[in-house]
Amino acid sequence: MTKLKVGLLFGGCSGEHEVSISSARAIAQALKTDFNADKYDVLPFYIQKDGYWQAGDLAQQVLESGTAIATINPNQTRWQFPLQAAEVEVWFPILHGPNGEDGTVQGLFKLMQVPFVGSGVLASAVGMDKIAMKTAYAQAGLPQVKYLAVTRSQVYSNPCVFPKLGDHIESELGYPCFVKPANLGSSVGISKVRNRAQLEAALDNAASYDRRIIVEAGVVAREIECAVLGNDNPKASVIGEITFESDFYDYDTKYTAGQAGLEIPAKLPEAVTTQIQEMAIRAFVAIDGAGIGRIDFFYVESTGEIFINEINTFPGFTATSMYPQLWAASGIPFSNLVDQLIQFALERHDKPPE
Repeated sequence: MTKLKVGLLFGGCSGEHEVSISSARAIAQALKTDFNADKYDVLPFYIQKDGYWQAGDLAQQVLESGTAIATINPNQTRWQFPLQAAEVEVWFPILHGPNGEDGTVQGLFKLMQVPFVGSGVLASAVGMDKIAMKTAYAQAGLPQVKYLAVTRSQVYSNPCVFPKLGDHIESELGYPCFVKPANLGSSVGISKVRNRAQLEAALDNAASYDRRIIVEAGVVAREIECAVLGNDNPKASVIGEITFESDFYDYDTKYTAGQAGLEIPAKLPEAVTTQIQEMAIRAFVAIDGAGIGRIDFFYVESTGEIFINEINTFPGFTATSMYPQLWAASGIPFSNLVDQLIQFALERHDKPPE
């Protein structure tokens, strides 16, 4: 049987470069073991932090070592892709954050007319931009915490105008509240604020990352996650919960060993579990998600309220990441999960648009 050539694309121009390499290593291993070894031939493609694509031995070196390489001055331009790209029959882009999870690479694959794992341009772009995502979910009738959208120009506006912005945020949301760049992942640039001085500093910090900022009301809630798998008829996994002792689930808590724990399945009332699974599928379908998605929720135990927080259209994919662990607990081992995602990519590509 002829093996399907899978282009494993990793690295990328975002702050989640190293996370992408870790995810790619796990996927590459899964594609070379068990029944996948007879079905797939992995072609690695590494995007350096400066945007240059590398293939062949250099990409394989990064994949095996798990270490990003220093910038190399190649003989090609950024717009000249490695020749091996023409051999790819299905792309598996394991790029997290901007310039990979936001519809940019997905648009390139659409132009290539080659199937790829994950959501298309629309879902990827909407899922990456928290303001656009929340607008879509409000239209879909999904409950969310109260929030306000802010622009960089408002933050850096005339000194006479800025206090009015602070007054507006305080009157609409109160304290504590969270300030976030609209288009970054991995909790980068997020601040929890409790007074005006912290609010002004947090807005300035978020504006240094993105020209669009979101400010959300704080809630005392459990952080719950649900994985979704499929295309037109997606299914939801068991529910997982993130536990931590820090003030909130920030970057250091997320990526420092021992700072956070995962409880799978989460100890929740059956009715709450069912409602979260139903909401996860609604959220996935609302933005036209495909293949893979992880939806995060707030569960306010004191009132029984469930709020959707956000969708991640390409979550972390190491063996210890929440997404594959949720499916392992749902009866789909890592190797099978990788195989199913490729099959969903082929299915979506072959199906004519309606």
